Amino acid sequence: MRPPQPGTWQAMQADHALWTRLAASPRTILLDYDGTLAPFVPQGMRAPPYPGIPELVGRLMHCPRTRVALVSGRPAELVASLMGLDPAPEIWGCHGLEHQDARGVLSRTALAPGLQEGLDAAEAWAEARRHSGYLEYKPGCLALHVRGLPKAKADFLLKDTAAAWKDIAARAPLELHAFDGGLELRPRGVHKGHAVAAMRKDAGPDHVFLYLGDDKTDEDAFRALSPGDVAVLVRGEYRPTAAAWWLQPPGELLDFLQALLDLPDCINHGGAP
Repeated sequence: MRPPQPGTWQAMQADHALWTRLAASPRTILLDYDGTLAPFVPQGMRAPPYPGIPELVGRLMHCPRTRVALVSGRPAELVASLMGLDPAPEIWGCHGLEHQDARGVLSRTALAPGLQEGLDAAEAWAEARRHSGYLEYKPGCLALHVRGLPKAKADFLLKDTAAAWKDIAARAPLELHAFDGGLELRPRGVHKGHAVAAMRKDAGPDHVFLYLGDDKTDEDAFRALSPGDVAVLVRGEYRPTAAAWWLQPPGELLDFLQALLDLPDCINHGGAP
């Protein structure tokens, strides 16, 4: 059964019960980076956030009863560099394989035996097929990017790579996942929902989690949320999703983050350092 289409920003603004709950509860705000806080660009390593986003996120980091974290498929250190905040927010990188805490201390999950060998085999295959120029190398993951390529070229790369990498994944502790603009090999069972679960361990029962994301990789995080939490799809065009709400960036995203800063405890604190 197709899930119901999520509510619009206008409907979200009018949901008195939602904002009353957010105002009354401690909050954890989880933000995907690419496609959510930053627009997609062909040169993904140079994807700056939308104008105004760093300032709003930085102010939210100083609100009482508010924990802010970025969750990304990219390495945590790269996300911190792209975001440009000092100090950087807490970051879960590589789909949760990495965690950089609010002090800047980075930790990585140990890789399962045979995983690196599988990634090396996938890289060697791509190099032999002359696809290596489209690869992104990350701790524990390997991605093929086709965004910005002519459709025929992109379709060929995806089809050619999917068949070979699926076979490699079957022989190693890896899974092959499609995302908007490419394919990725990552450890089996690793996904962004783990960041939600890990952070919830430290949260009380009255804590509300908000997760904002755009990609299919964010659906795992949406599904990891509890019934009283808030899942928000941030995307210019609608797609089927487990999220209850839908914001179109950048305008509605900026308005939503400002609305969080307008909650009484943030206003009283000033929403600033």
